[in-house]
Amino acid sequence: MSLIKSISGIRGTIGGVPGEGLSPVDVVKFTAAYADFISRSTTRSSRVIVVGRDARLSGPMVSGLVESTLTGMGFDVVNIGLASTPTTEIAVVAEGACGGIIITASHNPKQWNALKLLNENGEFLNDEQGKEVLRIAEEGAYSFASVDNLGTVYTNNTYNRKHIESVLNLKLVDVEAIRKANFTVAVDAVNSVGGIVIPQLLRALGVENIIELNCEATGHFAHTPEPIPENLTQISELMRDGRADVGFVVDPDVDRLAIVMENGEMFVEEYTLVSIADFVLSHTPGSTVSNLSSSRALRDVTRNHGCEYNAAAVGEVNVVTKMKETGAIIGGEGNGGVIYPESHYGRDALVGVALFLTLLAKSGKKVTELKAGYPQYAIAKNKIELTPDIDVDKILDAVKQKYASETITDIDGVKIDFADSWVHLRKSNTEPIIRIYSEAPSMDEANALARQIKEVIASMA
Repeated sequence: MSLIKSISGIRGTIGGVPGEGLSPVDVVKFTAAYADFISRSTTRSSRVIVVGRDARLSGPMVSGLVESTLTGMGFDVVNIGLASTPTTEIAVVAEGACGGIIITASHNPKQWNALKLLNENGEFLNDEQGKEVLRIAEEGAYSFASVDNLGTVYTNNTYNRKHIESVLNLKLVDVEAIRKANFTVAVDAVNSVGGIVIPQLLRALGVENIIELNCEATGHFAHTPEPIPENLTQISELMRDGRADVGFVVDPDVDRLAIVMENGEMFVEEYTLVSIADFVLSHTPGSTVSNLSSSRALRDVTRNHGCEYNAAAVGEVNVVTKMKETGAIIGGEGNGGVIYPESHYGRDALVGVALFLTLLAKSGKKVTELKAGYPQYAIAKNKIELTPDIDVDKILDAVKQKYASETITDIDGVKIDFADSWVHLRKSNTEPIIRIYSEAPSMDEANALARQIKEVIASMA
């Protein structure tokens, strides 16, 4: 059993001994701590918290515990039912709520679930806030409401529709152009909430020909749910015979978007943000942001438009913070997460689908032709297993010294930028490993760079 406590929330495998997995006791404990934190920190006069969930099997059980705990802490709950992470974020703002809890373990397998914690702006808690929730939970520093002050649960099932309407109203989304293009679109929603909302969105965008794969929101994931190439063989094989113009794949909570080209090959998750940012910048120039482990291609296309690119530490909350600091008009992460502030400050696959289809319709090109027009890079993802005697900080310091003549960024681990490549080393928050991300013009070169760094580290151990 696993239980991972981090600033962005609590995730773990369902069942087991309290404190070792995400047991009912743990759900109540961390929900109560969050409610106590919100009651002391919110600027809202209301006492309302929004709760949404993905379709995983444990969702109804966890949702019931969360709702009962929140009402026991004196909060009213707006239950929006099966809803994506971005839908829940939007609902927090629309309801004027004090915060929100999304019950989803994102791309983790079905035995996992999690509590993702939002502030009153529908955004993830920052580092300081997350640590305070963890402190309250560990100390049991919360108390429940008296019988006269218990909250009430309200159900509101309209937010999927409201989210879709908000996407249709974005200035750069051209429904008429998409309709005229008469696309055939394949969708793999891994049997979670994306199976409800993505086909609805496509129909609202004027797409009549939709091939639905794994679009029943049963929670029985048809394949490992992370939308990376090795898990997407079904949609890839379907598209090889030319049955669809484009394929879209989302994770269980619909904040990441992977694209499959008309020949069945992967567009590559990194290029979801790159392509959409290029489209946005061609209409509304401005700065962009991605995290340190994301492709250099975003920097390149941003500069091609005469605009400024900035990098943030890994993590959505860090990207959002940097976007606000720099006034970025678009940003996100290389895992297919698109953050478009005109909609809201959160990764949103619905926004990604609508903007990409508009780009595709207006370009008159095939997806493969679009991909060929962007800077071409390949990212390799490697790791080094850690033992208790390895001093990670000492190793990262030594790497910085060795490559001091190169451009070094150390806001999150160590990133070394070379002329035509880069490598990023950071300690994992969830596993005893050092992650090594490297990017170069080809995968062979990216892997060679990773091997070089591994050899350097081995010589220091």
